[in-house]
This record gives sequence, C-alpha cells and structure tokens, in this order.
Amino acid sequence: MAETRQLLASEARTFDSLDVPLPIVNFSRAVYVLTLSLALLLQQPLLTTALLLLVVLSLVGGARWNLITRLGRLLLQKRIKSQSPVPLEDARLLRFNSLILVVLLGAAQVAFWVANAAIIGWVLVGAVLVASAAALAGFCLGCVLYYQFKLHKYKFLGEA
Repeated sequence: MAETRQLLASEARTFDSLDVPLPIVNFSRAVYVLTLSLALLLQQPLLTTALLLLVVLSLVGGARWNLITRLGRLLLQKRIKSQSPVPLEDARLLRFNSLILVVLLGAAQVAFWVANAAIIGWVLVGAVLVASAAALAGFCLGCVLYYQFKLHKYKFLGEA
C-alpha cells in the first residue's frame, strides 16, 4: 500500500484540458452498457462492431473524434456547468480503459466474423458489458489494472 501511495505521489500532476468530467465518463459507460446489452439481447454482432469503430476512432483521432464524449458534452452541458468543481477523470486512464475495450471487442469481432466462434465472441462482449456496468456502479476494473501496471512498471523499471 505504501508503494502504491509512493507511485501515485511520484505522478503528481495538474489536470489538463484532456481530462474528462466524470458525468461524461459515466455517460460513455452507460452507452457501452446499453449498446452491448442490446447486442446480446438481439444477438446482433454488428452493434458491437459499431461500438468498436467508435472507440477506435476516438483512440486514433483523439478527443475531437470521440463522438460519444461529444454527445455527452452536448447533453450534459448544463449539469456540468452547474457542478462546482466538476470531478475529472484522468485522460491517461481513459485511454488505457479504451485500449482494453478495443482488445476485447476486437477479439470478439475476430470470433464473430473470422473464426465462426460466436460463443467466444459473446463471452468477450459479456466481459466488456460486466466491466462497463461495474464501472458505472463505481468499481472500475480497468482502473485497478492501470494502477497495478503502473506499480509494476515502477518496481521493475524505476519509472512512472
């Protein structure tokens, strides 16, 4: 625990303009949960493909191309402005979580469209759905993995 605090203290930084207000992060998580739930209920892998494309677009193009976040900012603009101060989520953590999502949904696409292994694809989609729902409820598995990664990187390489 002391090592974790030391690691986090060594990463002290000011928030930058890329950090995302927490209501928008939760909006994105809700979009993931809704989209993946519909995909599972309808057994429609194209919905997972569309979500994957949106996330890849945001990773490659940055915040400007993140259509879900842009929609969230538009819909939640008044709520965000009324909160003072607005809690922010670290953009690096969000990118890490998005990478996990891309890997899992990408593997699901391979299972659906290439390997003809729909069951494996739906298991992967279910894993993303459960993780997104848990994050929406307050437990972010990707966040835990991120901090474990940073802790081990610090232990082995001596850098944050």
